[in-house]
Amino acid sequence: MPLTHTRSFRVRNYECDAYGHLNNANYVRYMQETAMDASAAAGYGIVRYTEMGRQWWIRATEIEYLRPAIYNDQIEVKTWVADFRRVSSRRMYEFRLAGTDEMVARGHSDWVFLDIATGRPTSVPPEMGTAFFPEGPPATFPEREPFPVAPPPPPGVFKMSVRVAWKDIDSVHHVNNAAYLEYVEECGMQVIAAHKWPWKRMADAGFAIFLRKHQVQYLQPALLGDELELSTWAYDIKRSTATRAYAIRRAGDGVLLAQVHSLGVWVDLATGRPIRIPADLLADFAPNLVTDHRTM
Repeated sequence: MPLTHTRSFRVRNYECDAYGHLNNANYVRYMQETAMDASAAAGYGIVRYTEMGRQWWIRATEIEYLRPAIYNDQIEVKTWVADFRRVSSRRMYEFRLAGTDEMVARGHSDWVFLDIATGRPTSVPPEMGTAFFPEGPPATFPEREPFPVAPPPPPGVFKMSVRVAWKDIDSVHHVNNAAYLEYVEECGMQVIAAHKWPWKRMADAGFAIFLRKHQVQYLQPALLGDELELSTWAYDIKRSTATRAYAIRRAGDGVLLAQVHSLGVWVDLATGRPIRIPADLLADFAPNLVTDHRTM
């Protein structure tokens, strides 16, 4: 059995969005903090990794939001290592309201083990497997599902630019993983406004789009001062859900830095229940939809 580690967080008011919910990017911050604590508890803190000349970088993250967390909620994040591969590891997470079994969110992150000097993947030492699996790691691990492939963008793909700011940079001098979700959130707000459905119009109509799942793949680091181009389009439109794809590229050379799939659900604000996507909204968004994936 793997070691498990639990850390508590109290949701602060400044971490909440306009709906009073814990902002989606902050779940990723909680995951990162809990992972660092869990690694230190197993004997692998930042100092030891530095002495080894090694570090872990996140390659992909998936998080499913099951119910909103709100201001002053006490959230317990439980984490454990699910597997070790030659140069990578998957870490699992569960978010619960403190003192209950009520699940708020769940997810996982895939980490790659790197040589600090070369920046290249390197083998995970056997003793690390023993540290995180005290009874010994399993002989085999379950296969991982590949990261989903989005359909090609439609003619009405929406684009926006953002320049990497100092506040986005973390201690390894790259854009922090959670900041990508902030970029995506802003792009999402801009695309709905550009198609005549800003959040206030939706609120006045009594509904909202809440995120149910984020899948993020980090391919190359973005650095301070980089100008990024975000492209987005929607696909797999169903009765009350749709998936929005995002591609984040460095504007200077077009290199793909990250890609995101965000599953949104249309929700009645009065009842909190899913509703059918309004027909007039679909009509306004038609240029931005991959119609081959529509399954209304």
